[in-house]
Amino acid sequence: MKTSPADILAVSLRVLWALAICVSVMLVPGCFTTPIDPALGAIEEQLTFDYKGHYLNHTQCFSPDDEWIVYDTRIDPEKIGSTGSVEKVNIESGEMIMMYTAPNQTQYGPGAGAAAYNPVKNRILFTRGLLNSNFLRPYGYRRRGGVMVDDSAPMKAIGADARDVTAPFTPGALRGGTHEHTWSGDGEWISFTYQDAILAQLEKSGRKRLDLPTVGVSAPIGRVTVDRDAEGENNDAAMFSVLAVRVAASPKADSNGIERAYNHSWVGAGGYLRPDGTRQKRAIAFQGIVLDDAGERVSEAFIVDLPDRIDIPGVHGPLEGTSTTHPMPPKGAIQRRLTYNTKRRYPGIQGPRHWLRSSSDGKWIAYLAKDDSGVAQIHLVSPNGGRDVQLTRNKWSVASAFNWSPDGRYIAYAMDNSIFVTDTRAGDTFGKSIRMTKRSGDERKPEAAGIVWSNRGDKIAFCRRIKYAGIGFPQIFILTLRRK
Repeated sequence: MKTSPADILAVSLRVLWALAICVSVMLVPGCFTTPIDPALGAIEEQLTFDYKGHYLNHTQCFSPDDEWIVYDTRIDPEKIGSTGSVEKVNIESGEMIMMYTAPNQTQYGPGAGAAAYNPVKNRILFTRGLLNSNFLRPYGYRRRGGVMVDDSAPMKAIGADARDVTAPFTPGALRGGTHEHTWSGDGEWISFTYQDAILAQLEKSGRKRLDLPTVGVSAPIGRVTVDRDAEGENNDAAMFSVLAVRVAASPKADSNGIERAYNHSWVGAGGYLRPDGTRQKRAIAFQGIVLDDAGERVSEAFIVDLPDRIDIPGVHGPLEGTSTTHPMPPKGAIQRRLTYNTKRRYPGIQGPRHWLRSSSDGKWIAYLAKDDSGVAQIHLVSPNGGRDVQLTRNKWSVASAFNWSPDGRYIAYAMDNSIFVTDTRAGDTFGKSIRMTKRSGDERKPEAAGIVWSNRGDKIAFCRRIKYAGIGFPQIFILTLRRK
């Protein structure tokens, strides 16, 4: 059958039209699909394509039903203050929905970002600066807090942690800024990192260093109402918040005292088993800065066991703090040191910025440390302490934060410009690392922050920086796994 010029033209136009669709800024997911070697068991697809950032949090990006991914619109990871939008994208259709926009957004704040989906409820949690942010009082470490929005009511902000910088201070409220908010496994509590505005002011008066980053929690035990001030620095909140970890400037060398707590994670989906077989229901693992016997600062792994009630003051001082001291942990909060690696060739926790991560059963806590060759490897330690275990023995350093699969078998991370997973199952496959994506060039390598598993464990979300008109926009990619 002879093909007419008109038929050839029609086919050509259809091909050109399909190509045009695939390069449009609102590209349908799956149009650019990279089939990975079947032996690796995964397919990579680009999910977002428009001219803005799509920055994933370091954990908890998937909705409970795995149909949506939440992100903020930063291009630069250091620019939450000047980026005021939190959105979600549907994994199947690519539909995007604006979940929150900070009011009166300028380059000075309020800012909104680092969004995490509740693992049980359709609720999103993120960091937002104070609503009175301006040129003189911009978004900052001590001027931000946790905010929630429900899927059913986008734009309606619910304060998670109260702020009261006007003496007398209020139990259940804090006096500074919270960030790195993370839901507990049951979706009820929130953990965060904290810096204190009251003590920061004392530092400016020439006193010793007082504003020491630490870790706290919020629990749903009642709304906290504070005195409003004319400057708009105070705010009420839906949850009761306290600090969980004690810190002190210049702790004694080679002791368990710490001068900073940060990069935290909940332990287990429901805590962990103690050696006597009882369960500690809630605990947080974190990195703590200690001094070695030479007085050098080293990061080690710590844990704090939390009581069921956090509204009862402990022996170290009031929950709300004083004008010269930090808020103090509640009665029953017990912090312990887990690792003692100050005498390694490369001491303590080292590698790219990462958060300690626990397996869902609470058996292991993972962190990065360098081996004797200077390569950052994943190590494991029990929440009960004891000898740690080196999991990976890769030729390249782990290049990102990491997360466990929901079933506790694999840890996913970036390395050598690829996504890798490492098997943690005891036996011959323990520590085996598998390259899941083809190695890319430096410009398209996976971003270092959010490499996050879906709740079912069949997908991994991560970002690559894709250039349009010379600007690199973080775009979300999905790795769909074919698990045996």
